[in-house]
Amino acid sequence: MRVVVALGGNALVRRHEAITLEVQRRNVTTAIDAIVTIAPDNEVVVTHGNGPQVGLLALQAEAYRDVAPYPLDVLGAESEGMIGYLIEQELRNRLPGRDVVTLLTQVEVDPRDPAFMHPTKAIGPVYARAQAEQLARERSWHIAADGAGWRRVVPSPVPLRILEINAIRALVDAGTLVVCAGGGGIPVVFTAIGGIRGIEAVIDKDLAAALLARDLKAEALLLLTDVDAVYRDWRGERPVPIGETDPVELRSLTLDAASMGPKVEAACRFVESGGAMAGIGALTDAVAILAGTRGTRVRRAA
Repeated sequence: MRVVVALGGNALVRRHEAITLEVQRRNVTTAIDAIVTIAPDNEVVVTHGNGPQVGLLALQAEAYRDVAPYPLDVLGAESEGMIGYLIEQELRNRLPGRDVVTLLTQVEVDPRDPAFMHPTKAIGPVYARAQAEQLARERSWHIAADGAGWRRVVPSPVPLRILEINAIRALVDAGTLVVCAGGGGIPVVFTAIGGIRGIEAVIDKDLAAALLARDLKAEALLLLTDVDAVYRDWRGERPVPIGETDPVELRSLTLDAASMGPKVEAACRFVESGGAMAGIGALTDAVAILAGTRGTRVRRAA
């Protein structure tokens, strides 16, 4: 079976943890546990989040006043290489003899996407409100509430096309475990003369994972996070986990647009485009989700 595994941002940095290399190495070990149990019997492609890392890189860049801060597309490329390196190294250690490759991935977006007028994608650390408001004034940021804290928000356009998809497909067909499209990929647009340039944005990693899974004709898409399932009435007194479901039911739910909403939308898009199953659940439940015993499993409506 061909499986695309999308690791949530908690795979490397959990909420309120310091974004140190030691923390990320420790957390990636847990994330890789889910992959190594699947990899021996399946073709696996891994993608991941990068919000905290991009935010940290942006803060570090602004601390050096002699050079203008790098734009988000360049920071996305830096974080994709850094995180891919950590994941690839751990995979090689845990799967000796298996070819593993990390591929910087460019993803086309529309420069006229409405997202550029309404930034919503949270990146970087969680701040207290007063600190976030001060940073917003100093750096011309957009900010928004995130749980009990506040974070920077940036444009999140819809991913249209993965430029390296043919290379990714060739590697997977050859038996290589590929790490790609990290953080949703590097957002790029085409110029009037057909060239490519990066653009200041961050692509939602879950929507990019759905596009990747569709284009690779994967049988399954696993969206792994720190929540064990999608819940019906999740803000009520008695939320109920959803097991087997379909896009019709999921699209009727009211979900958090900053967390579970994009995962549900990605799952729906994947199965609506022909995928057999999309699973949403905890990192530690990856095998059980594939087996149909844990998490939320989304299939096409009968």
